[in-house]
Amino acid sequence: MKKILVIEDDPAVSENIKTLLEEEGYKVFCAADGVKGISLAKEENPDLIVCDIMLKDVDGFEVLKNLSGDPLTAVIPFIYLTARTDHEDLRTGMELGADDYLFKPFQSEELLRAIRIRLNKYRMLRAEFVEKGVKNEKQINKKFELNGRIFLKVNNQIIFVTVGNIKFITAENQYTNVFMSEGKSYLIRMPLSKWEGKLSSDDFYRIHRSTIINIHFIEKIEKWFNNSLKLYIKGTKEPFIVSRNYTHKFHTFE
Repeated sequence: MKKILVIEDDPAVSENIKTLLEEEGYKVFCAADGVKGISLAKEENPDLIVCDIMLKDVDGFEVLKNLSGDPLTAVIPFIYLTARTDHEDLRTGMELGADDYLFKPFQSEELLRAIRIRLNKYRMLRAEFVEKGVKNEKQINKKFELNGRIFLKVNNQIIFVTVGNIKFITAENQYTNVFMSEGKSYLIRMPLSKWEGKLSSDDFYRIHRSTIINIHFIEKIEKWFNNSLKLYIKGTKEPFIVSRNYTHKFHTFE
């Protein structure tokens, strides 16, 4: 069952849309303001979002801007509802990544058709990305480029991240936690050994049997006892300890 989030501050409009979509077999979540809408989008990972522009607190543009900055919600199809026909509004929404606009008042079939089209396009795009990912996976010797983008599967969602934004990766059995520069982390079913084989050894160092770090985020290096080293990573409170088995990678350190 496809999940749709409706962000609309007019209770009558919200309830009418909810009833219509539930009759069509969709699971519907409703938010009466932009803040709640952003929260629900990140909690529920809907398959599509319908959002009014003129909300009382955080408007529809800010909602889309916020969700576009999160890899988990950036690819969700987004349809705006608006009573305004201002071309500046249209341009702003499209620049932010809106997929469609519906002008109030709209017909039920208009909304249903727009939703079907966007869900179908999203399904085809995901299938294409997965197919490309499978092909790329077969290129065993190909390394991830620092400025390249890779896809990760997180909670049955496909997200895209820039390799250079990965700060460090820690192992948890056959899983790894991928920590990003913007403060987010993702649990991935991929062993650390596989990451080590795919990441550039010029940019990512394994410093422990369970840790790989991006050297571009190192702020300070200190000597530590028993010939080991202590690393301070930008934006991380606790330092990392480099195991003696891996200190040779920091050959310039005196």
